[in-house]
Amino acid sequence: MKLDSLQSLFVEEIADLQDAEDQLISALPKMAGAANSPELRQAIEDHLEETKAQAERLKRVVEGLDTRVPSKTCAAMKGLIKEGEEIIKETGDPCVKDAALIAAAQRVEHYEIAAYGCARTFGELLGASSAVDLLQQSLNEEAAADKKLTSLAESLVNQEAASV
Repeated sequence: MKLDSLQSLFVEEIADLQDAEDQLISALPKMAGAANSPELRQAIEDHLEETKAQAERLKRVVEGLDTRVPSKTCAAMKGLIKEGEEIIKETGDPCVKDAALIAAAQRVEHYEIAAYGCARTFGELLGASSAVDLLQQSLNEEAAADKKLTSLAESLVNQEAASV
């Protein structure tokens, strides 16, 4: 895609987000299955449901655009998921692996926060108010997921890992 306008960049960002969310929908069940902590497993499963809703929102954003949104591979998410898969395959103490899973999940959340924030800002500048509202809703969910992971790490998982 040629990035010759803010509109083309906005479309590129939406395509990237679509693939990122699709990759996560496949990866999150594996992460949940690898979690030792029931609270971490539940947090990941809850975020899977949010991720499915975010993918649906992105479809609604695309429907509202007056242009074709090409398929694209989100290389960043592919790399972040690969790191998570490496953690899943590691051996070691389950509590320490949970801490590593949270770290990997938070890297994903931070990427998504940045991506949704940029797309939302581009949409605002382009006057795409319905897209902005949908993107902001997903951005809020990503920020809340990150805070939930931080709370879980600080109150439980990291302390358990430190006692090993």
